[in-house]
Amino acid sequence: MGSHEGPSRPRRSWLGIAGAALLVASGAIHLDLYLTGYRTIPTIGPLFLLQVIAAFVLAAAILITGSWVAEAAGALFAVSVLGGYLLSLWVGLFGFTEVRTAAGIWAGIIDVAAFATLAVAAAPGLPFALDVGRRLLPAVAVASVVALALLFAAVATPKTQPVATGPDVLKARSVGGVNLLTDAKGLTLYWFAPDTSTKSVCYGSCAAYWPPVTGTPSAGPGVTGTLGTITRTGGTRQATYDGHPLYTYIGDSSPGQASGNNLNLNGGLWHDVPVTG
Repeated sequence: MGSHEGPSRPRRSWLGIAGAALLVASGAIHLDLYLTGYRTIPTIGPLFLLQVIAAFVLAAAILITGSWVAEAAGALFAVSVLGGYLLSLWVGLFGFTEVRTAAGIWAGIIDVAAFATLAVAAAPGLPFALDVGRRLLPAVAVASVVALALLFAAVATPKTQPVATGPDVLKARSVGGVNLLTDAKGLTLYWFAPDTSTKSVCYGSCAAYWPPVTGTPSAGPGVTGTLGTITRTGGTRQATYDGHPLYTYIGDSSPGQASGNNLNLNGGLWHDVPVTG
């Protein structure tokens, strides 16, 4: 006669599979963000890559083993990713302040869903599962609702977003051995290939990542070329240099950086502005 085995949960639960899929979705969004710009941001770039790798590894571990330990680790990972996003929106991380984007909001919602799904999936495997589950499941539900509320509050009232810099004296500053055009604070300025000499096409989330330099600029020592302005939608005047509307980049947290140079983002290439003469 075969031995009798008591009731046991499947080695791979549907909740575990769904949670792993959500981790993959979150990892895919962050991979796209990493490849399209975040890789150039000091500290944040490597953390993004580590986060992507961890999401895929945890998803694979859940699918291969069906272990409640892997599911619990995935749940904790998902909520920690959400926590990092909220902190970067509200107070900034490592000198970088996140901006609201559709991708970021969707990733946050997916992280909440992954946390809830994987926490529920892991509950039956915990020691004293029945008693623990009775207490854990309501706590997971409450935590998920609170996490969603915090997410929506954060995207509604983030830390002050990057804003267009005011009119100031443009300077020439050596960055990586090249004389580049900078604003009065020493931040590297950029031009956007799809722009024309009379029109900027960078608005919305583009302008959040690449704040326009507004006002009528004046030339500081060493600055050559023709300065001017264009009129943005809404009537704001944007500074130009040799016919190129000017921007800063939120990936540059301090003078001496030019991490936005040659990035292909928001529909075109971005370039720093060499100053000769």
